[in-house]
Amino acid sequence: MGAYARAALAGIVSCGVLLTAVLIGRPDGNRDGFRDERPRPGPYVALGDSYTSGPKIPRQSGTPAGCDRSDHNYPALVARQLGVPAADFHDVSCSGATITALTAPQKTSNGTNPAQLAALSTRTRLVTLGIGGNDIGFGSTVTKCVTMGAMYRATGSGRLFSDDAPCEKQYVDGGTDEVTQKIQATGRRLSAALADIERRAPKARVYVVGYPSILPAEGKGCGRELPLAPGDANYLHDKGEQLNTMLHEQAEAAGATYVDTYAPSVGHDACSAQKSRWIEPLRPSSPAAAVHPNAHGEQGMAAAVLHTIASWRPRG
Repeated sequence: MGAYARAALAGIVSCGVLLTAVLIGRPDGNRDGFRDERPRPGPYVALGDSYTSGPKIPRQSGTPAGCDRSDHNYPALVARQLGVPAADFHDVSCSGATITALTAPQKTSNGTNPAQLAALSTRTRLVTLGIGGNDIGFGSTVTKCVTMGAMYRATGSGRLFSDDAPCEKQYVDGGTDEVTQKIQATGRRLSAALADIERRAPKARVYVVGYPSILPAEGKGCGRELPLAPGDANYLHDKGEQLNTMLHEQAEAAGATYVDTYAPSVGHDACSAQKSRWIEPLRPSSPAAAVHPNAHGEQGMAAAVLHTIASWRPRG
């Protein structure tokens, strides 16, 4: 285990220790009868897309196989740290999921995932939800921008053509931003989904998990690994921030709690050094899907979730 992995794991452990203190609240520090006195930490239901499921991260488990769930994704790490019994942990996240997949079955390349919200019940006490990227077509947008970035580099990186954001021009026309419109529409669908979660699991604490940093803020690509024109790198970074802002706003409006995975991931984007990155570039150097979290990224996201859970205070 590398230095970063040890640090991320230490963060998870420290958050778990803090959470245990919050849950137990024993003023005398007596740990006798700990298992009998600790409030039950589950049932826990994890909802979401591929940034939650962890495609290609060992070990892949669960059904259907097409959902690409890892037993080292952030929900699995959170469940273990909280001590959620296996029978009370339900990870129904699925690669490629959109908000529609929360209430309708999702067909995958290998099996059909039932509607994710079907896993909720009045017994559910903890819910994490990481979704929205597929609704705005972020993956296809990145793919298009990388393709155009390769052309930008092949034509002299701005020396022959002055346009340093050729991909952005595909999405912005006369002041109308297609991606921004998709984010706004996704926000409306997410609002309805969060209300549905509240109806199905009225006793659960709900955490909306944001997306980590995929690109740095300095407006640069990753060379051959993730070629982007400078303006397009800025554009994609800004759309990622806009998506997270929407998720935060919708979580707050619904009475849920937002989990910021962006701030702790700064400096660990797909352009960072191999040993420190949380997000893999187009050609992953660690077991993970392209432009998705690796095991370090899932550890970092788990630490952010645990920290937020431990910091939770009832509104009043």
